[in-house]
Amino acid sequence: MADAPRARRLAKRISQIVASTLEHEVKDPRLAMVTITDTRVTPDLREATVYYTVYGDDNERAGSAAALASARGVLRTAVGRQTGVRFTPTLAFEPDAVPEGAARLDELLEGVRRADAEVATLAVGADYAGEADPYRKPREDGEEDLEDLDEIPVGDEQDEVVGEGDGLRSTR
Repeated sequence: MADAPRARRLAKRISQIVASTLEHEVKDPRLAMVTITDTRVTPDLREATVYYTVYGDDNERAGSAAALASARGVLRTAVGRQTGVRFTPTLAFEPDAVPEGAARLDELLEGVRRADAEVATLAVGADYAGEADPYRKPREDGEEDLEDLDEIPVGDEQDEVVGEGDGLRSTR
């Protein structure tokens, strides 16, 4: 078993090799809009899953998947030559779902922005249904205001605390 940092380094190197080989050596026009986004290698370095995206519609994605499947041998040979590992990992190509997820998030965020704008336009001329602060009770006659509580002395003024040694004692 290989350690995780070695598998990550090999995955990064495989991504670079596959992208370079697709750009310079494989002459299939269906691979023109393919972008390699990520590669994952198993801990035993025997299998590599290469994630890719395709700019275009579903027909172009299907054509790119078929072109990658047919170019798998050429790409694995290039990976074996340029990595120098004892066993060249088998390559599996998977379409990456990140762009679709990002597009869905953009749609959701736009919906939230529209809802916030609608609430803001409704709130422009709105008044409170009751008072501005529903928890504040109006003062009735004879009640003390809570702000006046700071002026009430706490304890008797005759008590005096005098420090003595380590403790305090009250002189009464």
